[in-house]
Amino acid sequence: MRRLRRIKILATLGPASSDSAMIRKLFEAGADIFRINMSHTPHDKLRELVATIRSVEASYGRPIGILVDLQGPKLRLGTFADGPVQLNNGQSFVLDADKTPGDATRVHLPHPEILAALQPGHALLVDDGQVRLIAEETPPTRAVTRVVIGGRMSDRKGVSLPDTDLPVSAMTPKDRADLEAALNIGIDWIALSFVQRADDVLEAKKIIRGRAAVMSKIEKPQAIERLNDIIDASDALMVARGDLGVELPLERVPGLQKLMTRLARRAGKPVVVATQMLESMIQSPVPTRAEVSDVATAVYEGADAIMLSAESAAGKYPIEAVSTMNRIGEEVERDVVYRSVIAAQRPEPESTAGDAIAEAARRIAENLDLPTIICWTSSGSTAVRVARERPKPPVVAITPNLATGRRLSVVWGVHCVVAEDARDQDDMVERAGSIAFRDGFVRAGQRVLVVAGVPLGTPGTTNMVRIAYVGPSSEALL
Repeated sequence: MRRLRRIKILATLGPASSDSAMIRKLFEAGADIFRINMSHTPHDKLRELVATIRSVEASYGRPIGILVDLQGPKLRLGTFADGPVQLNNGQSFVLDADKTPGDATRVHLPHPEILAALQPGHALLVDDGQVRLIAEETPPTRAVTRVVIGGRMSDRKGVSLPDTDLPVSAMTPKDRADLEAALNIGIDWIALSFVQRADDVLEAKKIIRGRAAVMSKIEKPQAIERLNDIIDASDALMVARGDLGVELPLERVPGLQKLMTRLARRAGKPVVVATQMLESMIQSPVPTRAEVSDVATAVYEGADAIMLSAESAAGKYPIEAVSTMNRIGEEVERDVVYRSVIAAQRPEPESTAGDAIAEAARRIAENLDLPTIICWTSSGSTAVRVARERPKPPVVAITPNLATGRRLSVVWGVHCVVAEDARDQDDMVERAGSIAFRDGFVRAGQRVLVVAGVPLGTPGTTNMVRIAYVGPSSEALL
């Protein structure tokens, strides 16, 4: 199951893709890591999906990552007494703490934290921005707003507040219960929704205690303002373009996608580009040309992974969507321009021994035209550092820890193999060559580059580069 592309594919599971046969087909089509959306998944279904993925993983002998996406706080209006109402531009409309069903002049807003935090001039976007209100008066228990963009409003529509810094956690009681359920069955990544500040990430990490890695979804303007701090606190980043495009002008989203991709890469943190990448394939077996260009742009930018949401979870053509994304990734990475674009975006290495070794490994491998870079890694940090350099040769990561292998499934260019730890440096080099030979990355007589930390098995000690020949006995070592 060697992939012919460096960028990874994250596929969301749902009604169209929940059984073992379909998950197997999605993996064969190119999915490297599976997302489970807790907005729609009860705990018994979560356990069933994880067990199915683990069964598929065992049958292929390749680590497969699982990302559980927490719902996050959902802010919604109350109800209307006589059904939907029509709001007209310029009219006044009140949101208040009164639980009485609303009408065309007012409605209950069951979130006192919003009413307390709103300030005059702040915008309120209802129903994914279909209706836009501007707060004019904001006493503690009500907000008098002016309708800027009118439209139809009905029960329980979502509310977004792009200008308001809400004093609420990124995790609700439901999220905490979902998080514990996910950790108890050993998932690999947790995605936090509606992160506003680094403290939101640190709060989750206190609960997780290293049992999973944390991916922060950037979908609010407040997160953009604190992006560097959030990246520092997180293990990975997701560019959640759907909600980001509701709370910010749409024309800003492409530039922010590039900014986040480059900042995450500079920090050595994986970055996933998500939302509406092949949206038309929910109903169509082929994407639009604009969607193909959108996916290709993320590949050219050097993102670690690209994500399918409803396309694979609820669409009519989940396998075709994954296959299409796989082909786009392969084609872009074959483009003669691709390597120059990736190189132009390469950040300067951090002033650490590990990053210096990773940069040296890339330079050596490319100057000598070596077929692969092989990383022995316990925690995964060696492979992540090398992947940050976006080297021309593929990266083979060998780890004794299955959990590490699963987490690396989202990292650019890393083909992970779980194997018994090396006994010493000679054993490490010999088995590195034999594993790369077995998986088709190298032929007998070629040279490979081995990167590791010495002493072996000590996390965070990337300090060794060694060039080695793959001898004719490599097959026998297997």
